[in-house]
Amino acid sequence: MLLSLKHNFLFVHIAKTGGTSVRDSLRPLRLRDPWFVAQFLCSRLSSLSGHRLGIKFPRHSKIIAAKEMLPAETFDNLFKFVFVRNPWDLQVSSFHHIRRERPHLMSHIETFDEFIRWKLDPERPYQFHVDTSIELQSDYVVDLHGKVLVDFMGRYENLHEDFEEACRRIGVRAPELQHKRQAKDRKKDYRSYYTDEIAEAVAKHFARDIEIFGYTFDPAA
Repeated sequence: MLLSLKHNFLFVHIAKTGGTSVRDSLRPLRLRDPWFVAQFLCSRLSSLSGHRLGIKFPRHSKIIAAKEMLPAETFDNLFKFVFVRNPWDLQVSSFHHIRRERPHLMSHIETFDEFIRWKLDPERPYQFHVDTSIELQSDYVVDLHGKVLVDFMGRYENLHEDFEEACRRIGVRAPELQHKRQAKDRKKDYRSYYTDEIAEAVAKHFARDIEIFGYTFDPAA
């Protein structure tokens, strides 16, 4: 999550949706914010008391954290945006990410089918800290009653154009979108990883994301 009081925006960062590129491209705006030093110091000092102020949030905080910790007027006036991604494509990205970054977790897994069965196994120990994409993307953008709180939802599939639109709404010239590391060994078409059974398993687990964001297994023409 990236908050800028000077430019009046809040970026909600969902993992594996291009968010690191967005954050790094917008970070200079935050560093030039006249409130940045005060926010940084207050955040560090408040942590000593065991009570963190809502001025600096963890990278993958949900928007409800900002709503609960920021003054209501401040939160309401922020331009709040997020980037989301097709759930089937996101799980392919997750597969390559974990295999690359934490291979010891997948020592018993050879195929993508096995990965999805392991990942969605209700008996598997809770491992959110290892793979945030097990959670619903929609959980990051709604309040406790399921109401969507963001003003703009960009899509990973349209990253450059939607990033430019977000910057236009912020009121700044869009900086060059920094590209982050992508898996070199993944196939371009995520659909090639799926059997009908595994595709249905992902559809069932991420049904609310599919409904809210309007995704389908086959990309829209």
